[in-house]
Amino acid sequence: MNEPGTITQSDIEARQWGMFIHLGILAGYFIPVAGFIVPIVLWQMKKYEHPLIDQHGKNVANWLLSFLVYGAISGVLCLLLVGFMLLWGLGVLNIIFAIVGGIKANNGKVWAYPFTIKFLK
Repeated sequence: MNEPGTITQSDIEARQWGMFIHLGILAGYFIPVAGFIVPIVLWQMKKYEHPLIDQHGKNVANWLLSFLVYGAISGVLCLLLVGFMLLWGLGVLNIIFAIVGGIKANNGKVWAYPFTIKFLK
């Protein structure tokens, strides 16, 4: 039996996979659409192995869906020239949120991205 507060190998692996799920968003900046596919595929492959992995995957999926909604709204607002700044800001937030989420996941914390619409609970 493990001592209270000890970290098991399973916990370490869950932290790493959570980090990979968050950082998978950044793949989209190198390969189009990969930022949506990579995190979802990783989550679906590993979500039954540890409850933390499932929670990280849901948080990332919620952010990606919110990102699409905000991107569509910003795209329409490009007609008013405001949308260009919103799209730029959304891209910056996407990078920052992925990095912060990955760091927090590696530290064993579940972080819900700000401004996220809760599609999955």
